[in-house]
Amino acid sequence: MHVVATAGHVDHGKSTLLRLLTGMEPDRWSQERERGMTIDLGFAWTTIGEQVLAFVDVPGHERFVPNMLAGIGPVPAVLFVVAADEGWQRQSTEHLDALHALGVRHGLLAVTRCDLADPAAATEQAQRRLQHSALGELPVVHVSGRTGAGLPQLHAALADLGDRLPAPDAAAAVRLWVDRAFTIRGAGTVVTGTLAAGTLRTGDRLRLEPGGRDVTVRALQSLGEPLAEVAAVARVAVNLRGVPLEQVGRGHALLTPRRWLSSDLLDVRVRDAAELPRQLMLHLGSAAVAARIRPLGEDTARLSLREPLPVRIGDRALLRDPGAHDIAGGAVLLDVRPRALGRRGAARERARELAGMDGVPDGAAELRRRRLVRRDELTAMGAEVPAAAAEAAGWVLDPAHRDELAERLVRLLDEHRARHPLADGVPTEAARRDLALPDPALLEPLLRTGTAREIRTGGGRLRLGTSPWPPEIAAALRRLRRTLTEAPFAAPTAAELAELGLGAEPLAAAVRTGELLQLAPGVLLLPGADRRALQVLRELPEPFTLSQARQALGTSRRVAVPLLELLARTGHTEHLPDGTHRLRPSPTSGECLLHPAPPCGF
Repeated sequence: MHVVATAGHVDHGKSTLLRLLTGMEPDRWSQERERGMTIDLGFAWTTIGEQVLAFVDVPGHERFVPNMLAGIGPVPAVLFVVAADEGWQRQSTEHLDALHALGVRHGLLAVTRCDLADPAAATEQAQRRLQHSALGELPVVHVSGRTGAGLPQLHAALADLGDRLPAPDAAAAVRLWVDRAFTIRGAGTVVTGTLAAGTLRTGDRLRLEPGGRDVTVRALQSLGEPLAEVAAVARVAVNLRGVPLEQVGRGHALLTPRRWLSSDLLDVRVRDAAELPRQLMLHLGSAAVAARIRPLGEDTARLSLREPLPVRIGDRALLRDPGAHDIAGGAVLLDVRPRALGRRGAARERARELAGMDGVPDGAAELRRRRLVRRDELTAMGAEVPAAAAEAAGWVLDPAHRDELAERLVRLLDEHRARHPLADGVPTEAARRDLALPDPALLEPLLRTGTAREIRTGGGRLRLGTSPWPPEIAAALRRLRRTLTEAPFAAPTAAELAELGLGAEPLAAAVRTGELLQLAPGVLLLPGADRRALQVLRELPEPFTLSQARQALGTSRRVAVPLLELLARTGHTEHLPDGTHRLRPSPTSGECLLHPAPPCGF
């Protein structure tokens, strides 16, 4: 199906032509037929060859311009009607201005009432006006509604117009602008509109905006026929389940959930921005919303809308001054989620940025500008997520920004290590806050970069380098390790530790990181010393005394007492009532469950 707006004339010309084409009455109200004037949107359709053509008849009188714009907004082509006996009229100019502002490029010029006057003058006048618009040079057909002359040529030209229209994307997200809403007894609320892209099915869950209400498609009709599925382009009637009529009307939109971005702040390209009135009406689809205009550059402006609309980058809207009955111009949406302009000079900087934007959704360019954005928000703007983007937890990160953050993270950890050389790295949450990341999961793509390859993770902390120790502490720990390797149970005294250069703070850090085993305050051995002690004690007759254990281990009472207490706490030995000790059977064949093998940290 193809949907065509019928525009250009105020009186019987359009309606008569549609009756001739379709055999249907497009004027729905009795006062329209009595006055010979289209007041609201009219609808009719016909089949030409293998093509179905649906027509939206829009009013021409200046008092009904909002109705006209609601009909033209979602329609991709126009049948532009001019009467041979009246020629170009004021409403013709207003309709053409609207079509040009909305970027409508496909159409057909029909010069009617050719039985009443020679069509040459009206044709030449209309062609001269049209060629300077987005429609350009249109094919022309001369017809007479009274005699039927030219009707075959009109059928042929309409069929050719249908062939020239771009193919719709039936898989696209749905945005159905509502142009009528009414109730049917036994069915409830029904809305109608032109489905420009996507596919509707009974049972679909949709989003009604404004308001954000979830709705369900109860039934569908297209051109009077009940259907289970309707694909674009089509005129469609949608029966909504459980939606009161007062909650939906012209200007609302039915949307595929999470695929559209509702926004009340837009950056647009518009001609002669500085000369525009500061208050205008924005027309998009069938919606009309008051907008406040802030010029940014010569041809760019920021629009603040009275209420949000579902929009995408590249949408074309129309700006109208209702007080002056004037169409101020068309607007192309460049940014549908712009940043605030707070500081001095921000507007000039934004104008320079907008000058390089063309209104074509570009995921890579959007990501470069925004640096970090929710994946669903980027796609809702109409842009695709670039293949090179980094992703985590539903966020998309620009590759250049990711690399910059990775460098900042390395500097952060390096500075922290310089200030706190014995601290066990930086908490993950602290790093997230310092980098202003909205989710800690975004640290993960940073760690995959070459810049951050030396960052280690664990225990909710980030550490830089393979060793957490300053060089002098690492050297002292290596000397201590050599001493304890030679005499594993000869815990050094406080004086010996001080002579090595190991004070309370580095020793506490070494115990915390598992590089030393603390039996008691000031009693330190290497990790695994408890496991090695069990191997020695197995060679003693049972039960054995503390003195026998001390001599077998080659250590002092200062070490032997807390070591046996540790083994008893972990269930490897038992302290008997008479003060002796014996080993308990170990389920791990003598392997200590408390301490792993010694790390190679220094």
